[in-house]
Formats: sequence, structure tokens, C-alpha cells
Amino acid sequence: MKLALFLALGAFGALYVFVLARAVVRARRGGREVRPTVFETTLGFVTSFFDTLGIGSFAPTTAVLKLRSLVADEKIPGTLNVGHTLATLAQAYIFIAIVKVDMATLVLMIVAACLGSWLGAGFVAKASRRKIQIGMGLALLAAATLFVLKIFNVGPPGGDTLSLAGWRLGAGFAGNFVLGALMEVGVGLYGPCMILVSLLGMDPKAAFPIMMGSCAFLMPVGSIKFIQGERYGLRTTLGLALGGVPAVLLAAFIVKELPLTAMRWLVVCVVLYAALSMLRSAAVEAR
Repeated sequence: MKLALFLALGAFGALYVFVLARAVVRARRGGREVRPTVFETTLGFVTSFFDTLGIGSFAPTTAVLKLRSLVADEKIPGTLNVGHTLATLAQAYIFIAIVKVDMATLVLMIVAACLGSWLGAGFVAKASRRKIQIGMGLALLAAATLFVLKIFNVGPPGGDTLSLAGWRLGAGFAGNFVLGALMEVGVGLYGPCMILVSLLGMDPKAAFPIMMGSCAFLMPVGSIKFIQGERYGLRTTLGLALGGVPAVLLAAFIVKELPLTAMRWLVVCVVLYAALSMLRSAAVEAR
């Protein structure tokens, strides 16, 4: 089953690369600049590096995109999903291979996230700028809260099981469906998924293949809708993608672990500022 999952992951990744490559070709034929800047590539490297070590990539990337005005607000969710897909695929291959978890539970949780992602991406691809600003502002506030809880080690202790069954499996399926939909608004799945599996009595380590596998499958699904609707920043997306994969390999195989408390506090401050800025933009848009 693990081999079948890896093959399916490769197929999803190949489809994503194909759709993105066609978009790049169309953009170049139209005379658009597609070569990412050094800053955009560095942003992809730094956020994916710390994402692999447990910081998360969506909230920090959102904060930088907003503060530097790299892409329009309504294109930030698409840029996050399309840009971080390759790095997430690399993370999924690594953590599914090395962390033990029941494969049936893993597959069902991934399916739930993909279904939610398809629903969420359809909504975000058509939503107005103001709705996206409000959604992302609230998402950033939620992310900042999760960062603070992580710093103080506040959360469910979890159990020692590597599988879900019965009502727990149903609850996990429903919960990951919702998290998959929220991913498309810019709510990172990692922190909430860790809390979900811990509440259901699973070993918190089992969350890593579940959350990374879920994102690796749902992000290509959502990315295709964002690409088709042109609701993403192509140049910034390519920078995030190019910088992301080597950062994942460096973090997973060489660095492996760092003291991250100070970095988390820095991220909390930046994300809170970006959240308030996003909500302020929504208020201005309303007026």
C-alpha cells in the first residue's frame, strides 16, 4: 500500500508540474516576466526549511507577501498553495517513508483532505478580494495562536496508537475534510492536524505522515484550480518552488533539529502584524 501511495503521489506531482509548466509557457509567450527574484527564491528556501522543522510555511510566507506587497491580496492563497507544493511533496515522501502509521488510516485521512481542498479551492478561486482578506486575516490570527500554544507546550497529550477505527476514524475523516478546505484560504494544516490526531488518541509522531501526506495530495488538487483561474502570482510561485525543495532536503537529512523558540516568537510578532494589516485592508476595501 505504501508503494501504491508513493506512485499516486508521483502521479499527482507530475500532473501539477505539467499544469504549472503550461502556465509558464503561456506567460512567456505573452511577454510576462516569469524569472523569480533572489528574494523570492530565498523566501521559499527559508520558509520551507523551517516548515520541515515544525514552524510551518503558510503563515510566515503570507506575512512576507503582505508586508512586501509581492502579490495582490486575493492571489496570496493561490501563491501559497501553488508555490509550496513541490516542497510539500518532498516532505511527504520523506516522512511517509520513515514514520510508522497505519496505512489505511493514512489513506482515508488523505482522501478527506483532498475532498475538502477541492471544495475550498473552488470557493477561494471565485471569492472577492475583501472576503479573502478577511479569511486570511482570521487565518493568520489562528496561526499566531497555535504558535503561542506550541511555545508553551499547551495541547492535548495524545496517545500511543498508530491507527483510527470506528467513530474516531469518522471524526478524523470529517476533521481533515474541514482542514483541507481551510488550507485553500491560507490556514496551514500542520498545527491543526497535530491537535486533531492527538485528540483522537494517536501518537503525535503519526501526525507527520498524515499532515504532510494530506498536504502533498491536496495541494496539487487545489493548485490546478488556482492556476486555471489565474489567482496566484506566477513569478513568486516559481521562487517559492525553486527554493523549497533543497531546503526540505537540508532540514530533513542534515540539520534535523534546532532550538526554535526564539524563531517562533519572531514569527508570532510578524504574523500578528500581517493579520491586522490584512483585516485593515478588508475594512478599507469595504469603505
